[in-house]
Formats: sequence, structure tokens, C-alpha cells
Amino acid sequence: MVVTLDDTKRSAIAVRLADVKAFQELIISNEETLLSQINDSEIQKRLQDMLDSDRKNLGVIETVIVQYGVQGEPRKVTQELIEKTKQMMQGSELSLYDKFAQHELLKHGQVMTGIMLHKAAQVVGADVDMAFGPLNTVNFENRAHQEQLKGILEQVGTRELTGKDADQGLWARVQDAVAAFSGVVGSAVTQTSDKKDMNIQDLIRLDHNKVNTLFTELLQSDNPQKIQEYFGQIYKDLLAHSIAEEEVVYPKVRAFYPQDKVEELYSEQAEFRTKLDEIKAIDPSNSQFKDKVKQLMDAVGDHIRQEEFDMFTAIRNNLSDGQSEQMASDFKAAKSKAQQEMGVVS
Repeated sequence: MVVTLDDTKRSAIAVRLADVKAFQELIISNEETLLSQINDSEIQKRLQDMLDSDRKNLGVIETVIVQYGVQGEPRKVTQELIEKTKQMMQGSELSLYDKFAQHELLKHGQVMTGIMLHKAAQVVGADVDMAFGPLNTVNFENRAHQEQLKGILEQVGTRELTGKDADQGLWARVQDAVAAFSGVVGSAVTQTSDKKDMNIQDLIRLDHNKVNTLFTELLQSDNPQKIQEYFGQIYKDLLAHSIAEEEVVYPKVRAFYPQDKVEELYSEQAEFRTKLDEIKAIDPSNSQFKDKVKQLMDAVGDHIRQEEFDMFTAIRNNLSDGQSEQMASDFKAAKSKAQQEMGVVS
């Protein structure tokens, strides 16, 4: 059985997601440049808050890419546009108003691409839709940033044309607009604003939820092509997840988690890899295929329960928030490397 299905839809989504990451890096670069060119303390504060948020959201986007499980490269046209934009933002041809206007348009593009990716994820599969969940916060925060940028544009533009400030009610109106927008989308705009990144429990739980969704979708499907697609993703996700855990998580929890339980986790993941290869050799139309998948799902379920009920508790009791978040960052990097080595790149 072929493990990796040539699925153009998933590959196209991976490329667009790579575009989003590249544009997010451009947004950060723009805001750093604009901060060095503005001397208004109110605008500086708002821009610095926006920059802090965008740096955090870059980590969220990287998490989504790793969680999605298919990595892509930004399109050539995207790379060219980014280089041109950097030159304009750093040059003197555009006024400060023009630069903020270009930045607001870039934010709008990120919002629309994020929404489009969510709609595409819903069409392609429940596992993709779940992987893209954290992107919601980025989309919502970008919309809130747009309201802030509209206020900055009013102030900067008025000064450039008249030499005077806009009316004093400007920032109150901006805050009202942000508050009104937040009321529409709920607490998602600010739900992660005080957190730099996910901790290791959050990240592992995302993987667990996704693989459970894939198992459910596979077992409910009678479409051989979709079954093959789902199993291919299960195969890649479980391999990358196990490699990252064995490289980053298990060695670090040995200091405070019972040794026999650590060895059990290693042993279970070795068993998963054996079962994955056994299933890969079976034709999906064979009645044994789903039986073997169900057995694997049950074994993975037991493994998940030990991690989430026992290991997670040990991590919470023995690691600081910062240590847990650093472990998550290391886990994400190890998983991304494993995906690249497996050729999970479009």
C-alpha cells in the first residue's frame, strides 16, 4: 500500500500556509521598521503591542504547520512581493502614511487568507479543520489590529496634510471599534494574548485529538481513496509524533516520572511503528485492514490516556510554565525536522 497519497488539495493548502508564515514574518519586519520611523508615543505603544502579538502569532502559525503535517514552501510570487515590500518600507519614496496603508492591506490579506484556509480545511477533512483551529486566534487578532491601524492612519495622514493632530476622540473610537469587534467574535481575540506559546501538554493534546479524528474518519469511510488518504496521514503523524516525544519529552520526564512508565511509553510507540508497517502492507479493501486499524486505535487510546492523565500531571507538578513552553518549542522543532526527513513537504 502506498503511504503518501498524491493529494493536490492538501499540498495546495500547505503552500498557502507557507505563504501565511512568510507574510507574518514580513508583518513583524514592517512593524519593527515603522517603530524606528515614528516618534509619537501613543502610536509607538500601540505598534509595540501589535508587534508583541504578531511575534506570538508567528509561533501559532508554526504550530499549525507542524500540526497539519504537510509542509510547503512559499510561492515564488510571494517571495518576490515580500522583497519588494521590504524595500519600500525601508526606503524614502513612500510617506509614513503610505507605509501604514500598505501594512494595513497586508493585515487584511492575512485575515482573508486565514479565513480561506479554514473554509478549505472544512472541505478537505475533519483532521485538517482540527489542525487549523489555532489559526482562528491569529485571524481574530489581525482583525483587531486592522481597527488599530485605521486609527493610526487617521492620525498620521492628518498630520502629513495639516501639520496638526486628528480630533481628540480618535483613540476612543478605535477602542470602541475593537471592543465591538471583540463582542462579535467572543473572547477568541484575547484568549491567548497573555501566553507566549502553547505548553507541551497543549501541543501533545493537539496531536492526540487529530489522530483520534483521523481514526474515526477512516473507520467511518467506505471510500478506498479516502481510507488510503487517512491512513497515510495517520502513518506520518504517529511517526513524527513518536520521534519528537522520544527525542524531547521522554528523556526530560525521566527525572520525575517513574522509570517503568517511561519504558512502557517507549515500548508502546515501538509497537505502534510495527503495527503501522503491518497495516501498510494490507490492501484497504481487505477486511483485515480496518480490523488492524481498530486494534491500533485502541492501543493508541491506552497510550494517550497514560500520557494525559499521568505524565501530564507529573509535568505540571515538576516543570515551570516557562520550562513547559520551552519543551513545546523543542518538540515542535523536532517534529518539523522529522516531517522534513520523511519527505512530508509539498
